[in-house]
Amino acid sequence: MRKLVATELVSMDGVVESPDEWAFSYTDDEMAAEDEAGMAASDALLLGRATYEEFAAFWPNQPGGTPMVDYINSVRKYVVSTTLEEPLEWNNSTVIEGDFVEGISALKNQPGKDITVTGSLTLVRSLMREGLLDELRCVVCPVVRGTGRRLFEDEADRRALELVDSKTFATGAVTLTYRPTAGE
Repeated sequence: MRKLVATELVSMDGVVESPDEWAFSYTDDEMAAEDEAGMAASDALLLGRATYEEFAAFWPNQPGGTPMVDYINSVRKYVVSTTLEEPLEWNNSTVIEGDFVEGISALKNQPGKDITVTGSLTLVRSLMREGLLDELRCVVCPVVRGTGRRLFEDEADRRALELVDSKTFATGAVTLTYRPTAGE
């Protein structure tokens, strides 16, 4: 079975909103190599509608030749949405129709590499609640935002997680990889 892995850029106070405004200054060659390893382990990208629309407006217009641009524009993209009926004009995009739990479970049962989720906060919360997320990778940046949407914000998000890996980068960012604990 394929693994479903979410990666989120997170401030020290748990904010995930608008990481393009604060997170990328903590990126270096070491973190880029970590990103490339994650892309090599994945052959599908799962996105919520809002993140998909943001990405579809940006990534197809970027010049190729870098690992991130080439990966994100060529990889198979699956969109979870109750409002989007047809995918936008972006290479390899498919809207998951019907019950998203059934659709994602079917994807996980197909042969292939990991399925990656990035951004897509509402989707990540739903995946956790439904027991579909196999790993949550939080890239914690050494900044306090004070305000903004947080990764988890209400009682429905409560659950125990097990830390399975951690990496510290020279920029001060830390990647913490968690898995739901047994019985969660």
